[in-house]
Amino acid sequence: MKPTIVLALLFLTAFLLALPAAAQEGAGDEEPAQEAAAEEQKPAEEKTHKSGYKRKSAFGGPNSPEGQLEEDDQVKEPALRFPAFDRTMGRWFDWKRRVNEEHGFQMSGHYVSLYQGLSDSLGEEDDAASGLFRLNAKWAFAGRKSGNESALVVTVDHRHAFTELAPGGLAGQAGYLGVTGLLLSDIDGAIINLNVQQAFNDRNTGLIIGRYDPSDYQNVLGYANPWSSFQNLAALLDPTVAFPDSSWGIGAGTWFQEQWWVLGTVNDANGLGTDDLELFVGGAELFKQVSFGWSPSKDERYFKSFNASVWHVDEREKLGIDSAEGVGLNANWTWDDTWMAFFRLGFSDGTAPIYNQSATAGFIRYFAYRSDLFGLALNWGDPPDDSLPEQVTAEAFYRLQIAQNLAVTPSVQYLVDPAFNEVDDAVWLFGLRLRMTY
Repeated sequence: MKPTIVLALLFLTAFLLALPAAAQEGAGDEEPAQEAAAEEQKPAEEKTHKSGYKRKSAFGGPNSPEGQLEEDDQVKEPALRFPAFDRTMGRWFDWKRRVNEEHGFQMSGHYVSLYQGLSDSLGEEDDAASGLFRLNAKWAFAGRKSGNESALVVTVDHRHAFTELAPGGLAGQAGYLGVTGLLLSDIDGAIINLNVQQAFNDRNTGLIIGRYDPSDYQNVLGYANPWSSFQNLAALLDPTVAFPDSSWGIGAGTWFQEQWWVLGTVNDANGLGTDDLELFVGGAELFKQVSFGWSPSKDERYFKSFNASVWHVDEREKLGIDSAEGVGLNANWTWDDTWMAFFRLGFSDGTAPIYNQSATAGFIRYFAYRSDLFGLALNWGDPPDDSLPEQVTAEAFYRLQIAQNLAVTPSVQYLVDPAFNEVDDAVWLFGLRLRMTY
């Protein structure tokens, strides 16, 4: 059995063993009326975050471990309420709060299941379904009182297909150049993050060393989360950037003058989630990126920001991929705490990226009375191969927050002029995602 699978099973076992203990902590149920009164007397922080994981990363995006810990801990306004279940889960979250306060240890996870179906297929498969179990953990082992904490961060995945193909591989059946279900693959167990992070300068400066996904820290915009918003890579990331997968690397960033920041990362260009933690499997070939950004404040970086970046990836001799480089511009802006508009523009040289030119625009709509979310994105891209047509991708979704820890997201993608499809001018793709958090 691979080490990654063993670690995934160990983390899952630890969670299952801890759950009864969490329930036991809350033995002796209060009456509903008493609990309602206690709820009203909670500090404001506890009314917004179940376990107090309220701090967003100074540099990581919504899909980074820190971003997921904070987002999954937010108190939701669901369509349905299950008081008995919510009270039981409340003991679990109270236990996590105490562990964090006493030991600096945070933990959250989710299970995501995604189904996607094509209106037309060039191959034998016209649909795909898979599941993903993810556990995020962060242990601040030093510096918590000063704010300049030292932390160990771990993310473990188990990704598995229910059908012949996983959604991550369905695009080829439509002749589409890209990924219609980002991160939903069939790689079994994998360690996605295994790194140490150090904060300096009152958390205005940060350092990360170890294994991480560089797209979680570079070109960050607050809407881009493959678990709770869009599914297509072209809607979530800049497809002109030849990002490596989860890989070993080092990154550093700093805020200055309270609104400006600069961030640089260097990663193994051949890193993969399935490489069993090996370093430089294909040789010392690197992916490098530097970005500069502005936001009204550090706390508003997810919601209002502009950033520009330059990147370069070395030639990968064993894979036969030439070097590549590019620049990108990214922006998003939120108003009335309801609407967010976003825009990405990227240019690159080389055959490593999906596109050499790309433009993405769209918006998301928050619903204040409930934690639902609607999104629409449109992408145009020009592939590196001049013989391939330009592609247009549109995606819309509606995330329905069914319960406090359960969301269902129907979606539709419209793939215009798929690059390798000479039969269909356009293909529809319909999706349904279910996500449970704990």
